[in-house]
Amino acid sequence: MKAVFVVFNQANIERVEYALDILEIKGWTLWQDVQGKGTHTGEPHRGTHTWPEMNSSIIAMVDEDKVAPLLDKIKKIDEVNESVGIRAFVWDILQTV
Repeated sequence: MKAVFVVFNQANIERVEYALDILEIKGWTLWQDVQGKGTHTGEPHRGTHTWPEMNSSIIAMVDEDKVAPLLDKIKKIDEVNESVGIRAFVWDILQTV
């Protein structure tokens, strides 16, 4: 099992949830109003007058066979509008209770 952590502009929330639904990934947690600064463009998302955009993030527990399809869908979301921003990170899950 893997944990896939996805950070994205809030404009992409429906697209990300749709990708999880299509792949039948059911175990995930959403955080809204996440602040940050992208590594590629470096543009902050702070929810302020100067930097008004905000991010959300999802961590999903994913069977290994669904990681690549999920990352493909995330890449396609990014390709539609790269300036909006979305990134995914994958970790090994060694144990669960």
